[in-house]
Amino acid sequence: MTEEYLFAGTASDFLGKETTFTRSLGPPPDHQFIKTDTDDQYWLNGAKFFGAYSVPDTYNQDDDKIYFFFREISPENSFSEKTVFSRVGRVCKNDIGGQRSLINKWTTFLKARLVCSIPAVDGGDTYFDELQDVFLLPTKDERNPVVYAIFTSTSSIFKASAVCVYNMADIRGVFNGPYAHKESPDHRWVQYDGRIPYPRPGTCPSKTYDRTIKSTKDFPDDVISFVKNHPLMYKAVYPIHGKPVFTRLNVDYKLTQIAVDHVVAEDGQYDVMFLGTDIGTLLKVISVTRDLWNTEEVLLEELQIFKQPTVITNIELSLKQQQLYIISKDGLVQLSLHRCDTYGKACTDCCLARDPYCAWDGNSCSRYVPTSKRRARRQDVKNGDPLTQCWDVEDNTNQDSAEEKVIFGIEFNSTFLECIPKSQQASVRWFIQRQGEEHQEEIASDERIIKTEYGLLIRSLQKRDLGMYYCKAQEHTFIHTIKKVNVKIIENEQMENTQKMEDEEGKNRDLITESRLRYKDYLQLLSSPSFSLDEYCEQMWHKEKKRQRNKGGAKWKHVQEIKKNRNRRHHEQRNQWSRILSA
Repeated sequence: MTEEYLFAGTASDFLGKETTFTRSLGPPPDHQFIKTDTDDQYWLNGAKFFGAYSVPDTYNQDDDKIYFFFREISPENSFSEKTVFSRVGRVCKNDIGGQRSLINKWTTFLKARLVCSIPAVDGGDTYFDELQDVFLLPTKDERNPVVYAIFTSTSSIFKASAVCVYNMADIRGVFNGPYAHKESPDHRWVQYDGRIPYPRPGTCPSKTYDRTIKSTKDFPDDVISFVKNHPLMYKAVYPIHGKPVFTRLNVDYKLTQIAVDHVVAEDGQYDVMFLGTDIGTLLKVISVTRDLWNTEEVLLEELQIFKQPTVITNIELSLKQQQLYIISKDGLVQLSLHRCDTYGKACTDCCLARDPYCAWDGNSCSRYVPTSKRRARRQDVKNGDPLTQCWDVEDNTNQDSAEEKVIFGIEFNSTFLECIPKSQQASVRWFIQRQGEEHQEEIASDERIIKTEYGLLIRSLQKRDLGMYYCKAQEHTFIHTIKKVNVKIIENEQMENTQKMEDEEGKNRDLITESRLRYKDYLQLLSSPSFSLDEYCEQMWHKEKKRQRNKGGAKWKHVQEIKKNRNRRHHEQRNQWSRILSA
């Protein structure tokens, strides 16, 4: 919505196959419905839209344009060969259609390709063709917002996503460049080298260029005809630095939504990207510029927003409330933009987090707010170097002050040593100081010892693995110990002897219990002359059945053997009493 007009990308038929970009509503008497030409597949072909934005081109409001972003299926060479292309389209806000041709249709519609790819030395670039979402970040110059866009790969096997950033100046440069031309559906797009009519097709009617043309109905017929047959620009729009600012390759999810906040930090200004995925997670990312052509991806946080995997369908940013609103089909989640308390309780951890929202204030990792007041705040987003920022570096790097844990492992069994650094950018290195040795040896991965993102997995514990393990986090040249694990080994022979002793103690306990039960039965039989052996056996049978229901497994097998022996003795005793009574 802009100035009471509704600009929308939608389907124009019940089947949803014909797509169009329209303008409707508006104040009377200017209310007029305008749309793209649905009869020409070169205009829009199966488009899916992701956002429309009003952007001024000059200081004259008559030059204001609507830029909209979409992807479409573009036939190349022939109708059987189809490719997905991401596009940026443009129309003039004051376009009211043509006089004799393109009546109630756009007369200023143009489109260009958005390219997002990872350049390769041999020219085999990795392309991300499917646009997923767009966010326009405002700047001090309202005519030049920064365009952030999420792309994914078209492959169903290779899951990959990327974030590319574009300048409005580069987009305008493409729209002011050469047009694309196609002789027929069987030909490729080529650069149009013929005569271009005046005023230039795609230009808005305004006093900036020609005072005689007051509306699009005053455009000459050759301008209208040219726009109808040449809606595509020949050159493509490429991202800043010619590559993505953030990528996710060979992962089990795709990026779906984006919101960006411009943050002023102690050492510069950073754009913090909040990226939603199709599994319900949220990534908090910044891109740090190293030099003219190189940037560094910094993942600040990765949060599981929804309990069950679900596609995040929208992200809204509230700068006034400093809150982020994440939306999926399962619900709505409110999340603070800054969560400084999660970065630990030391200056070193706060500095290593490299979060532009957070700084060390002398007592804790807290929200950084630019102010003219001088305070002892420590922050280094660009380098994350605590050596130049924190006074407690020596305490953090000292391995004696690190958290220590004792783990008992059984020989030949697997053992896991957990260690997760607070900083997302840190790489973990494992060292071992064996018993009786003074030096530490770095552990290398092999078939028996596996390094994971959550810790160290020893698949088969050996006697030589006994010792103190040091988990050290490294960022650039800074290394500090975050955990010590003292591994003690229980030998296999000792374990077997312990098991045998437990089994023997269990058997002895069963024999003692059985003896007590037999003694009670004997007393009951002697004290009750009227109590027959048949009644006694029946009672014992019911007791055993009840015990069988309450017990199970291996223990019941042992009890069953005892029961058989006891019944045998009971039958012998009954026969003996019968012989005595008969005598």
